[in-house]
Amino acid sequence: MKTLNIIKIGGNIIDDELQLNDFIQSLASLNEPFILVHGGGKLATDLAEKLNIPQQLIEGRRITDAETLKIATMVYAGYINKNIVAKLQKQNINSIGLSGADGNVMKAKKRVHQEIDFGFVGDITVEQVNSEFLELLLQNGITPVICAITHDKQGQLFNTNADSIASVLASALATLFEVKLTYCFEKKGVLNNPEDENSVIKNLDWETFQKLKEEGIINKGMIPKINNAFDALANGVKEIGITSAENFANFIKNNSHEGTRITSSF
Repeated sequence: MKTLNIIKIGGNIIDDELQLNDFIQSLASLNEPFILVHGGGKLATDLAEKLNIPQQLIEGRRITDAETLKIATMVYAGYINKNIVAKLQKQNINSIGLSGADGNVMKAKKRVHQEIDFGFVGDITVEQVNSEFLELLLQNGITPVICAITHDKQGQLFNTNADSIASVLASALATLFEVKLTYCFEKKGVLNNPEDENSVIKNLDWETFQKLKEEGIINKGMIPKINNAFDALANGVKEIGITSAENFANFIKNNSHEGTRITSSF
C-alpha cells in the first residue's frame, strides 16, 4: 500500500510564525502524501480571555460551552486553518482546509460523562470518518488540512480534541494506506524528566507509560496525546512518533533521530 503521513501540530508551532514557516517548508520535502491535523488551543484561550469568557480544562480537555464553541470554530476552522493552507500553497502544496462538517469528513457524538458535562465536545470513532472522500482528495493531489471542529450531521458543531482526530483518522485510513502518525509539538519528544529538555524517551511502551503517569512525570495534556497514540497502534497504524517541529523532517526519515516512538500496544 502507498505510504500516507498523518501529522498533528499544535502548541507553540502554531503560535510562532517563524517556526510554523520552517515546519511548512519541511513538509514540502516529504515527497509523500500527507494529511495535516491542527489544534490551536492557545490562540483560542487568548481570544476567550480578551472577550472575558472563562475557560476550563480537565486533563487537557477543554470544557466547551456555547460561547467557547463559537471561539473554537472561529480560531480553528477560520484563522489557523486558512493561514496554514495559504502557507502550504506558497510551497506549491495544493491543499484544502476542512472541518469535520466539510465533505462530511468526520461525524461526532456529544461526549457523555458520568461526572462532567463537557458541553459541546464531540467524540469520534473510526466508523465516523469519511475515508472515501479523503482518499479521493489524496488521489487528486490535494492535501487535506483538518481542524478540530466536527459535527453530528444534525446541524450541531462540536469541539473535538485534535490528538484524538489524528489518531482516529490514522486508524480509519490504515486499511487504505500504510499510515505513519506523527505528533509534533514544542518538546523534542516524551521526556523522562520534565525539567530536562534532552531526557527524551526514545521508545515508549504501554507499561512504561503507565509507570510514568502514576509518578506524575507524564501528565495533563500529554496523557490524552499518548493514549491516542497507543489507540492508533492497536488499530493498524504502522509507525507512531512524537517529536518537535524542528526535528520533524529528520525524525520521519531517520529512525535514530531525536524523538519518541510508540513501540508496543496495550
